[in-house]
Amino acid sequence: MTEYGYFLSCEEFAPADLIEQARMAEQAGFQLLWISDHYHPWNDAQGQSPFVWSVLGALSEAVSLPVETAVTCPTVRIHPAVVAQAAATSAVMTGGRFRLGVGTGEALNEHILGDAWPPTNVRLEMLEEAILVMRRLFSGEEVSHYGTHYKVENARLYTVPDQPVAIDISGFGPAATSLAARVGDGYITMTPDESMVSQFRKGGGGAKPVSGGTKVCYGTDRDEAVRAVRRLWSNQLLPGEMGQVLPSPKHFEQLEPLITEDMVRENTVCGDDVDEHVAALTAFVDAGFDCVYVNQIGPDQRGFFDFYRTKVLPRLKR
Repeated sequence: MTEYGYFLSCEEFAPADLIEQARMAEQAGFQLLWISDHYHPWNDAQGQSPFVWSVLGALSEAVSLPVETAVTCPTVRIHPAVVAQAAATSAVMTGGRFRLGVGTGEALNEHILGDAWPPTNVRLEMLEEAILVMRRLFSGEEVSHYGTHYKVENARLYTVPDQPVAIDISGFGPAATSLAARVGDGYITMTPDESMVSQFRKGGGGAKPVSGGTKVCYGTDRDEAVRAVRRLWSNQLLPGEMGQVLPSPKHFEQLEPLITEDMVRENTVCGDDVDEHVAALTAFVDAGFDCVYVNQIGPDQRGFFDFYRTKVLPRLKR
């Protein structure tokens, strides 16, 4: 059975707005929540970036939906021992309804303390070791660890959930997907690519959950929606590794002229055509995803939730 969730964007909305969106998502019939974890937005037009762990505390009181970070980087900006404490507390506060989504991160968020930004292969090594550290801490036992990238001495989490926090791993290429299959409790990716799902399942992921997400811009004026996407989220259409290596929002702003309105129209669902919205989410279902999340770009959040409650969610495969 496919489940559908709403993707809360910390880059674009203030904490109170995110909490209200979560309430509207639950009322509209969404079954799950994702929430991004950033230090910076991708550009100044997005304009926000609250501390996700504070927002998660508020979400635990505001809604009853399961929630997951999509995704946290537990390797550079925050030591995995600290992420483990934050995740364990979130799991306790939500009554076990929290999953920790992790990935290798972006320089945009992770270089802020002046640390070097490692190449991809090193970041994957760091992520695997960080997961090992966090899983040991989730046991509630005292942990000392002397590894290649991290040191932990006499650390113990006293506030832990009844069951260890599930850790899902984000991957957009074969190496990260292989890591997710080998050590993850689930797999996260952002394109409905059946070959990646197959690699995960055959590589050791088996029946573990596969989750994916997409961004749309609902609105009655398609051209206005296209302009909103280009202004706020042109970064999602940049090719290659730029999203991982550029260090500042201003660098993404400098690349915005490369993204045309035609590119947005071809790659992002904009407007109020029900069939287009349904097809975007169904593509993930057809590719073998268990959970599909959608994010509304721009300010018309109430219109989006009314549209999905009445016209889109009732038509989706479950």
